Amino acid sequence: MRNRTPQQQSRWPRGKVLGGSSVLNYMLYIRGNRRDYDRWEQQLGCEGWGWRSVLPYFIKSEDNRDPSIAHNGYHGRGGYLTVSTPPYASPLAHAFVEAGQTLGYPNIDLNGPFQTGFAIPQSTLRRGARCSTAKAFLEPCRGRPNLHILVRAHVTKILFDENRRARTVLFRYRRLQRAVRARQEIILSAGSIGSAQLLMLSGVGPRLHLESLGIPVISDIPVGENLQDHIGGAGISFMINDSVSVVRKRFNPKTAFDYFIKGQGPLTVPGGVEGIGFIRTKYNARHSDWPDVEVHFVSSTPAADGGHTIRRVMGMTDELFDRVYRPYLNMDGFTMYPVLLRPKSRGWMRLRSADPEDYPLINPGYLTRIEDVLILVEGMKQLIALGYSEPFRKYDARIFEPDFPGCERYEPYSDEHLACIARTYTATIYHPSGTCRMGRPELPTTVVDPQLRVKGVLSLRVVDASVFPEIPSGNTNAPVIMIAEKASDMIRHFRRVTWGTNYLNWWLWTRR
Repeated sequence: MRNRTPQQQSRWPRGKVLGGSSVLNYMLYIRGNRRDYDRWEQQLGCEGWGWRSVLPYFIKSEDNRDPSIAHNGYHGRGGYLTVSTPPYASPLAHAFVEAGQTLGYPNIDLNGPFQTGFAIPQSTLRRGARCSTAKAFLEPCRGRPNLHILVRAHVTKILFDENRRARTVLFRYRRLQRAVRARQEIILSAGSIGSAQLLMLSGVGPRLHLESLGIPVISDIPVGENLQDHIGGAGISFMINDSVSVVRKRFNPKTAFDYFIKGQGPLTVPGGVEGIGFIRTKYNARHSDWPDVEVHFVSSTPAADGGHTIRRVMGMTDELFDRVYRPYLNMDGFTMYPVLLRPKSRGWMRLRSADPEDYPLINPGYLTRIEDVLILVEGMKQLIALGYSEPFRKYDARIFEPDFPGCERYEPYSDEHLACIARTYTATIYHPSGTCRMGRPELPTTVVDPQLRVKGVLSLRVVDASVFPEIPSGNTNAPVIMIAEKASDMIRHFRRVTWGTNYLNWWLWTRR
């Protein structure tokens, strides 16, 4: 993690807004691979979470508006969440898909029957604009008598009764401590960091850690372990001799008019990612359709905008930017980022203190397993081959030549050289997962059972990316929405059964 911020840290933003991180993500709609979910069920103790069980919940929420895809049997129409192909794609995006075909990767529906391939990806876009979960699911519910939303409130703790049943949520609102009592259940959906932090503040977590902070232990379970994230090695950047990059077309009166009035144009590109590819490396050759690297194609480079945006977002040091990117300032180009889909490395998070206002301690454990580095290296090799393939030759694509600090001693583009680059510039893709791992209750690694109920306590569930036992092979927004759809059915079924049992008990008691 060298040559990042002065503290050698990655920046982990949070979606502290209605709609969570779907309000600030890249909007890419990727479900993951069917093998991911079958593995959850068959090997990781998550009964009911196999591919056949979860696919209906992906389809349930979806309103797919691309006629070339929507009717192929793998998509839904009429759901709350709008999914569509961006109305704009630069010539470079089409060249990227064609380049994939030269390496043997077909142009496919990335959420269809197969995942290995290339495409201009579908996104959570509605008429060219972001369709967050707040827009999709909350706005239609305005006015419902059973929905109350309180913004600018900070939940600080969950209180349990003598039977370890979750009863009360404490929160701060307008500088005052307040409480709300639950009649049935409490559901945490604060994300992989927020949910784990709140559980530990409430006494649910590793005993030794909580006792060291003076927090009474309610349930001794491994909250905060199993932290996973999708990371990418340094993007492979190429310069070109044609002004077709999205960054050149993005900010001017015409593109603003096209976006705000027509819902079209370059401003509709989801986060600048115009292409997605799922590729296999030699370390995953025995699986025909379980890719281990995802490619994010951006028709720009960290230097193309004058060093204003990507440099800041990625937290690059001056040394790294000046050495690698400054020679190409304001030039047209494109970048491909290799994303490690199923990292072997694991991290953890802990409380910094018992104060809910303190940020937690987070150690993502990036690249602590050599297998992750080796897979990234193989992915980077394929990206270089893509950049020099025939579809990009007409743009005279040439790889950025200045070397990353500390990597000069290796032969250019050797395995050692690419491994050095990957370790020097390691970027999060903002998919933290797994800190409240789902599994069979008897397993020592489990935090929530397959019904998403927190182990060791009653009337408390977690519904977010923290319950993933292993991170899915793709962007995490769609899987989190699927988790929520499935959880809502679980909760409704539980309440119907509970109501029926209570009614039966009452009926029998009245006839004594």
